[in-house]
Amino acid sequence: MEWNDSQPIYRQLRDQVVERIMDGSFAEGEAIPSVRQVSADYQINHLTVGKAYQELVDMGLLEKRRGLGMFVTSGARGVLTSDEQARFLNEELPAFAGRVQRLGLDMDEVLRRLKAAGGGA
Repeated sequence: MEWNDSQPIYRQLRDQVVERIMDGSFAEGEAIPSVRQVSADYQINHLTVGKAYQELVDMGLLEKRRGLGMFVTSGARGVLTSDEQARFLNEELPAFAGRVQRLGLDMDEVLRRLKAAGGGA
């Protein structure tokens, strides 16, 4: 993984774990890689990994099990999906609709193309 300078590494790591929960790579109830393992794999400070994991615990997506490590909480994927759907509907969709309007595109044509691309029935 290559880190970028646009945001702190712990946030990038946190976002990566969120993506893996959403795509099912980290399944609910299963352990995620340890702080030490991630630190060694990515050659980053263990405190950075710990900070990312702690944010995910605070968000209710991970839980610490004493002596066992960190585990994805039950319902984590659903919470993330709901949050992303709300963000899309409240932020991205209005921006998209505004761009369609500014470009003078016909909304019916846009909808037809979205459906053809697999965006709906």
